[in-house]
Amino acid sequence: MTISGGLLLALPERRWECPNCDHTDVTREVAPHARFHHCPKLGISAPMVPAGTRCKVEAVEREDYIGRDDVQRDADGRPIMSVITTREDGQDCAVYAPTAHLNLRS
Repeated sequence: MTISGGLLLALPERRWECPNCDHTDVTREVAPHARFHHCPKLGISAPMVPAGTRCKVEAVEREDYIGRDDVQRDADGRPIMSVITTREDGQDCAVYAPTAHLNLRS
C-alpha cells in the first residue's frame, strides 16, 4: 500500500507471556519497552517476558521496618519490595519504592 508516494510498513509485533500465570499479550512498538500486568499468582503488578523466555519471576518480601510507609502489598497483605526475573543469562529487578505523601497546610 502506498500513501503519498511512501510505503506503509507494519510495526514489529512482540509477544509477551507471564511465567507464573497464563496471561499473554502482544505489543506493536518500535521503541524498547517492557510489559507489566496484575499477576493473580503473585498478587501484584509483575513484569511479563518475551514469549518463549525460560525464566523465573518471583516477588521479594520487604524485610525492613515499614512504619507508616505506603508500600506495595500482595494479595495476602505481605509488603513487597521488588520482583526479580531470573534467566540463565542474568537477572532483572523491578523495585517497588514506598509512595511519597505531601501534606499541604494553608
